Amino acid sequence: MAKVTEHIANSKGQPLFSIEIIPPVKGGKIDELLNDITPLMELKPKFVDVTYHREEYLSQTRDDGTVIQVKTRKRPGTVGICAALMHKFDTDPVPHVLCGGFTRDDTEDLLIDLNYLGIENVMALRGDHAKPFTSFKPRKGGHAYASGLITQIREMNEGKYLHQTSEYLNNSDFCIGAAAYPEKHFEAESSRVDFEHLKQKVARGADYLVTQMFFDNRKYFDFVEKCRTHGINVPIIPGLKILSTKKQLEVLPRLFYLNIPEEFATAIRQCKDDKEVRKVGIEWCIRQCRELKAFGVPALHFYTMSKSTTTLAVAREVF
Repeated sequence: MAKVTEHIANSKGQPLFSIEIIPPVKGGKIDELLNDITPLMELKPKFVDVTYHREEYLSQTRDDGTVIQVKTRKRPGTVGICAALMHKFDTDPVPHVLCGGFTRDDTEDLLIDLNYLGIENVMALRGDHAKPFTSFKPRKGGHAYASGLITQIREMNEGKYLHQTSEYLNNSDFCIGAAAYPEKHFEAESSRVDFEHLKQKVARGADYLVTQMFFDNRKYFDFVEKCRTHGINVPIIPGLKILSTKKQLEVLPRLFYLNIPEEFATAIRQCKDDKEVRKVGIEWCIRQCRELKAFGVPALHFYTMSKSTTTLAVAREVF
């Protein structure tokens, strides 16, 4: 197994292929997930991100009529899926590690489990707010920002644990990924503040960055130039999503604070149905990928939602 940065260094300047998948809904079968992504695994992605979904709260009415909030986790299983990926596909999993829903002790225990499994890569994220709440609140004793989480992981790499009971503690050796937002994180008060947060994550120890999805390559090119000008020299991997429904034309800009180029949006609006949308979305993503390859990106990272069809259609054209 190897670190993401090692895979990049060994790629001889050729962009890697990587994907992100999501665990099944609670009660689902892992075999269904593995079968769904098998066609993509035949392209031998060097690493596969596995998302981690924080707890949600559901309203439940008691017999006496009082309403309580019951905690549940919609998509558990990240660690088990990572182990299955290593066993079945001999690929490097990158589990997402969140601030939200975790104390520092919870995080340390999770990292120890990952280290025991031989997992060498993690993606450190703040995570979303716990539904149905509308703002992010860290758990008591947890991290409020990804930069704090990165610090804890880096310190564990140095053999520094939260409650040291011995001077002979084994250090971990995680390669740490972090998120970047070419068009600003939707909750950041300004682009300047968002960029300061990014600089802090890299200063704290992020080894590479993966961007939020974007549909205008110029946003990525300008973002990379800004990073290099300000001394951020870690690999910056573009994150890509293939637009496949008309509804996404409205939903994605609203949810992720991103711009869809007018040329692309017009082509989508002219489609008669989602089958035509998928065709246009695939063609647009192929165009994006070819431009990004010419730019010299370290990898092309696809947000697949654990489905293969559209990503496979793009990947076969560009790899």
